[in-house]
Amino acid sequence: MANPKETFYENQAASIIKKLELRGMKGFYCKNVTEAKAKLSELLGSGKKTVAYGGSMTIDENGFKDVVNAGGHELIVRENYKTPEEVKELKAKQVNADTFLMSTNAITLDGELINIDGRGNRVSFLIYGPDEVIILCGMNKVSANVDDGIRRVRNEATPPNCNRLSCQTPCAETGRCGDCLTNTICCQIVVTRKSMVKDRIKVILIGETLGY
Repeated sequence: MANPKETFYENQAASIIKKLELRGMKGFYCKNVTEAKAKLSELLGSGKKTVAYGGSMTIDENGFKDVVNAGGHELIVRENYKTPEEVKELKAKQVNADTFLMSTNAITLDGELINIDGRGNRVSFLIYGPDEVIILCGMNKVSANVDDGIRRVRNEATPPNCNRLSCQTPCAETGRCGDCLTNTICCQIVVTRKSMVKDRIKVILIGETLGY
């Protein structure tokens, strides 16, 4: 007998993928990280690409950067750029990258992407710049609608991120959003409802609990 949760994820993902298609985005479903790595490798292809990435525990904790390196692509390691001059060079490389890897803070049942950012570097490259964006998203991030997605990010994703980054915010202490303006990392709230460039954004939905 099939695992009921796996069947649920597969059915839910199939519905979301249809909605993504209507929104000019391409969706895929993978049962686990292993399948997702294979799909990422397939999407990157055999020709050498420059690949940038945004801050993501999903990417950092599950070896997706290793897939880029194993495929012979050039991974732009942002942590290597430290001085103001180097950071300026990094920004130019990221915006001109062939591919930008990221996760999404939430995705709605209707295929909308919801992301909350601090400086906005991650969401800016989602919106404009790199030729393609590949999003790696655990099914734990599926939300009923935009309002529910924003609630999820502010109360379930941001507090642990603030703890990880040692941010002195109310949510880091209480575990719930304090709608703060001091030391906040919730500066940009971006809802992606459609990709004007068809299939520029590709979403790999993964049937596991990943990231925050």
